[in-house]
Amino acid sequence: MASENITLYIKGDRNVEVTEQDVFLKDIVSMECSDKKFLPKLQTVKILKLHGNREQRYVVSVLEIIACIHAAYPEVEVQNLGEADIIVTYENQKTPPYLWHILKVAVVAAIIFLGSAFSIMAFNNDVGVTKLFGQIYELVMEKKSDGFTVLEVTYSIGLTFGILIFFNHFGKKRFTVDPTPMEVQMRLYENDIQTALVENASRRKEELEVGDR
Repeated sequence: MASENITLYIKGDRNVEVTEQDVFLKDIVSMECSDKKFLPKLQTVKILKLHGNREQRYVVSVLEIIACIHAAYPEVEVQNLGEADIIVTYENQKTPPYLWHILKVAVVAAIIFLGSAFSIMAFNNDVGVTKLFGQIYELVMEKKSDGFTVLEVTYSIGLTFGILIFFNHFGKKRFTVDPTPMEVQMRLYENDIQTALVENASRRKEELEVGDR
């Protein structure tokens, strides 16, 4: 039994990943306790017992977590410094073959490359870049363009540098400390998914009751 005047501070992220079906308090929140010696006992408080081996997502209210802590140690005062609802993602850690990872990367890279190339070509044809360059070249040089002039070369070089600067990295080399546009969009996408999961679970009353299930 815990002694009196023990304060536990917990901080949970919006989304946490677990790989074991037995989920303990230490697996889903960060903790700080006024009694350091008592902290290991609090870390082993069982929160969930998951079933099934497929990947699943559960929404757990922090109020249920606090209730579970109080059920084990009624004297502990809990202060929540994190999210009000936590998405627990269970992932089975069966690692797919390395060749499968290479194949997925190759497919995604090909789709991005071909899609980007098509978009650039469609844009250039839509605005008539070739015709425009030909008119500018003829106006300045007083002779017709053969389709491959300094204008096309500098435009291609500028387009390449523009893409690299916009995406803020080349390979593993990052040009600035700012996140890349892709990273920003991925974080926004993840936040939208997490918000939708929490709101759907709340509306359907599907938030999990913690403890042994």
